[in-house]
Amino acid sequence: MSRKQTPLRPYFEKMPEIGKPLREGEVRRSQANVELIREQEEIIARELERVKNAGIPAEKVHSRGGMTIYDRLDYLVDEGTWCPLHSLYNPANNEEGCTGVVNGIGKIEGKWAVIIGFDNKVMAGAWIAGQSENILMVTDMAKRLNVPLVWLTNCSGVKLMEQETVYAGRRSSGAPFYRHADLNHLGIPILNGIYGTNPAGGGYQGISPTILLAHEGANIAVGGAGIVGGMNPKGYIDEEAARALIEGTRNFKGKVPGRVETHFDQTAYFREVHDTEQGVLDGIKDYMRKMPAYDPTVFRVAEPAAPKLPVEDLNLILPANQKRPYDAIQILARLTDNSEFMEYRPDYGREVFTGIAKIDGFPVAFIGNRQGIFPGYPDYAEGAYPGVGGKHYREGLIKQGEFVTLCGRDNLPIIWLQDTTGIDVGDLAEEAELLALGQSLVYSIEQTELSMMCVVLRKGTAAAHYIMCGPQANNNNAFTLGTPLTEIYVMHGETAAAASYARRLVKEEDAGNDLAPTLEKMNRMIQDYQEKSRPAYCAISGFVDEIVSLPELRRYIQAFTGANYQNPKSITPIHQMLLPRIIRG
Repeated sequence: MSRKQTPLRPYFEKMPEIGKPLREGEVRRSQANVELIREQEEIIARELERVKNAGIPAEKVHSRGGMTIYDRLDYLVDEGTWCPLHSLYNPANNEEGCTGVVNGIGKIEGKWAVIIGFDNKVMAGAWIAGQSENILMVTDMAKRLNVPLVWLTNCSGVKLMEQETVYAGRRSSGAPFYRHADLNHLGIPILNGIYGTNPAGGGYQGISPTILLAHEGANIAVGGAGIVGGMNPKGYIDEEAARALIEGTRNFKGKVPGRVETHFDQTAYFREVHDTEQGVLDGIKDYMRKMPAYDPTVFRVAEPAAPKLPVEDLNLILPANQKRPYDAIQILARLTDNSEFMEYRPDYGREVFTGIAKIDGFPVAFIGNRQGIFPGYPDYAEGAYPGVGGKHYREGLIKQGEFVTLCGRDNLPIIWLQDTTGIDVGDLAEEAELLALGQSLVYSIEQTELSMMCVVLRKGTAAAHYIMCGPQANNNNAFTLGTPLTEIYVMHGETAAAASYARRLVKEEDAGNDLAPTLEKMNRMIQDYQEKSRPAYCAISGFVDEIVSLPELRRYIQAFTGANYQNPKSITPIHQMLLPRIIRG
């Protein structure tokens, strides 16, 4: 008789349970908090609707017999798996109100992929400001997660009247072609469904992936038919040149270059050509079925399970009032399988928690900030002040660096739950080596080569935002999520105003001058900080990759985890892991 079991069953089958149900009184008192969260969610929802409606109406595309990018994604991605990213991203604040591409992570035929497509409603998918950086973030994500990159190309080329915003520079619209070559070099396939007319940069966008599948009306070419040749540039257009241009355009009879009869019949670049838009997507699905992926049972340590405590509680637990503390373990208990967590060194570095949980049966590491007051801590303060949750102290920084290093050894992907006000400051903190220990944590992250994701639950402040694997961790951070309560700034607005104007106040006071003008400047600075740190601003500016409602966090965590274990570049046999054994002792 055959017998089977999950690996390291005594450690992972049943882990310590965490969290507790909310009492009726807690639920009642938190209703105002739910309303404050809902206000921010409504702001985000309006912004998302604005972006989705950018460009020409979807009905106009449909009337031409075409599909919008959103139609294509709905058809392509397995139901319930789509996790959009960069939806509001528009760092250049361009007039289109978006970057012209739609992207995220989702499953196609049961396998995770990073997916990106041109929004064909917006200038027929033209290169516009901010787009290249968006594409680079997406290619980086495929590289971090080692999963296929799927492109839906429909790119009309450069928005010529604003070419200086997209064409040239180190991270310009040409950089993705090198990134595509990089992914191919690393063995990460890029599947490309090609629609419409794709000249110049659009042509390179079409040719640079691994496998090309085209709609029958598609083309890719070095240049477009609309470029009228034979002109002798004079540095200006006079009436004579204008009339020649008019005549040349009227008489132009040439076909669009790079059509299917060229790149299927002659060059054989296109692997497949389909007479329907859905056919191209079916072709991508077929190739996704052929992509490398381990069966999940190779890496699962338990059967997948939902949290025992409801994720909807998160809107009741996480306070909108940034000064109010909360039990961070109550947050974690609504995210992990069976509301279980195996904590690493709970009595050391009390301001942070570290440990192992399960997500869909896969082992995953979590690191996050605890909140509240810690009397008698940190030791180096010798009672001069208590430790405050959200800050980092000597023990916490050492614990995080140590834990990250062990995760690297065990190949455990890490999820950071960030709600931090910074690192302790002052002479005592400097003597306790916090400056060096903060950078030591950065070094530990960089040395692991692990894929990580970060969630800024509320505050991402000062250098602490960096050291907790914020988006600055370019070689590790797959993506960063914000919530309706996220605020990201170098310091709180009041603190910044005080730092900027304290000496001015002293000077004005000593001179007997009215303080009102200085106070007005300080309050204007505080308001500016507030406006430029709110969730929508963070998403538009790229401080986070997406704003996600609190109950939706687990779905993104599942996507991140599943993608990590789909085809990992490095494997630690589960029965050879050290961390579970170190935790148990």
